[in-house]
Amino acid sequence: MSEDLLFAAACERNKQPILEVLQGVLPDSGLVLEIGSGTGQHVVHFSGHLPLLRWQPSEQAGNLPGLQKRLDLQAGTNVLPAIVLDVSASWPNIVCQAIMSANTAHIMSWQEVICMFRGASELLEPDGVFCLYGPFNENGQFTAPSNQQFDQNLKARNPLMGLRDVSELEKLAQSLHLKLEQKIRMPANNQILIFRQDA
Repeated sequence: MSEDLLFAAACERNKQPILEVLQGVLPDSGLVLEIGSGTGQHVVHFSGHLPLLRWQPSEQAGNLPGLQKRLDLQAGTNVLPAIVLDVSASWPNIVCQAIMSANTAHIMSWQEVICMFRGASELLEPDGVFCLYGPFNENGQFTAPSNQQFDQNLKARNPLMGLRDVSELEKLAQSLHLKLEQKIRMPANNQILIFRQDA
């Protein structure tokens, strides 16, 4: 029944390590917005293990049908219907206790990254958390040869894509009243950056 669902092998590999971090940083209850829910594998997994949180998946309009198909089949009652979210356009009128996004910053332009952080800052309640997962550079350097190759592949597809530097993201966050609270090393040369909204 589920063989025709969209599937990402990377999501399957990283969903449990990401969940283990989220269990330590997300609030006990409230609303979590996921920016760029993709195939829906992450939100289905996270919501099943964090049932006291309500989850709001989102995607660009063209990707919404495939996402919603998985949610209809596999998501629990604490997962809301997916909504359209283009970070450069209008954002939903909601208040979030947390925001999660995985593997998005490097496929956005820098201007879109700015829009994502600005939107997150506006939707988060005071002391809310924004968890951003993916491969990142540090101090202008790649953290692994595989990340450098990935960056080259991204830029070959679209010069506006590419790995973002943690220091640049931290500077952007600070300008929007978000503080980089933790940098957590993850498998396969990835990290989770935990930003917290000013109280």
